Amino acid sequence: MAGRRRSNTAAEDKAMKITKVECFVLLVPDFRADACSSAQDNLVVKIHTDDGHVGIGETDTNPWVARAMIEAQGTHIMGLGLTEMLMGQDPTDVEGLWEKMYRGSAMTGRRGLGICAIGALDMALWDLRGKIEGKPCWHLMGGATNPTITPYASLLPEGDDLETYGRVLCERALAAQKLGFRAAKLEICLKGPYSHNSLQIADDRECARMVRDIRKAVGPEMTLMVDVAYAWPDWKEALRAIEMFAGEDIYFVETPLPSDDVEGYAKLCHASPVKIALGEWQNTRFEFLEFMNAKAIDVVQPDVGRVGGLTEAKRVAMHARDRGLVVVPHCWKSAIGIAASAHLAAVAPTCTYIEFLPRELADSALRRDLCSVELPVVDGRIPLPTTPGLGVTLNEEALHRFRV
Repeated sequence: MAGRRRSNTAAEDKAMKITKVECFVLLVPDFRADACSSAQDNLVVKIHTDDGHVGIGETDTNPWVARAMIEAQGTHIMGLGLTEMLMGQDPTDVEGLWEKMYRGSAMTGRRGLGICAIGALDMALWDLRGKIEGKPCWHLMGGATNPTITPYASLLPEGDDLETYGRVLCERALAAQKLGFRAAKLEICLKGPYSHNSLQIADDRECARMVRDIRKAVGPEMTLMVDVAYAWPDWKEALRAIEMFAGEDIYFVETPLPSDDVEGYAKLCHASPVKIALGEWQNTRFEFLEFMNAKAIDVVQPDVGRVGGLTEAKRVAMHARDRGLVVVPHCWKSAIGIAASAHLAAVAPTCTYIEFLPRELADSALRRDLCSVELPVVDGRIPLPTTPGLGVTLNEEALHRFRV
């Protein structure tokens, strides 16, 4: 027995360990506070091991407060700091570290910001494990059920007036089609609390007109989705507006109601002629289950960074599979998050698309420049990644250029 104990201790001493967690708050210099684009900022994390491996991740929330959550010191057993819980741990025990972080920070982090912070760290841990073991994340997550991933071009136009907004959105839809994208999401954020560039267009017929104009421009073959960004305060008003463009063959309407209106979403899902999508702000499988169990969601949209990382995003996807619900991951960030969405899509049986902000059509320099290597789009699809980890490479010059 004594010999066995010495052997275990020796093995533990040689085991790879996490030695450092770094946080990078990033911001484009020309950001607009009245825009609804969170691609203007970022929180990127690096997790280092004692043998020189580094994993990267990101999350889509206020980067300053996410950094504070990651770096904060703990004071008691369920209010521990995320970094201190990771230090010295085995980086390949990704699911175990997720549970450790979730339980250890539960008093301060069980929803909202805390889960977003865990999401960045979990994403980096999967990337790190893949690099250590020489395998892509999807392989480590149980193997691919989807041999290719289909991205849709997510299109948010510039424009401070209705005419410019509609014209630029149509131009970008046509440009996405020329780039080979088979699907696109129209960000028609014209009213409500998350309207773009301070627009407040009360007449819902303008939204319907944009949808009709773009459908006519791109033709019947391109799949179109519509994101209205919480435009309507109640389900009846949303239904009236959706019915105005329901005949344009729309794959889904995203976030038509406030994010916590479970009852309203249930009624709208039952009545709407177009599928209803939501989930970009939902944290953990528990918040998704609230909507799933109430039949208040048609298309499940976990954002890998916000939902709690790849570990939790896969759990959400499996719950969606069990209920026959489509999964379409949300991502409005950099190539890091896009790659995480692609790995999730590979293992999620009911995933049909992932959100993809094309570098060529992005207004944010962060989206364009943050990664020097990202997953390729070939003939409108992303081939199953083969590179270890997430398969993307940070542009260190850009990381330091945008750091604040």
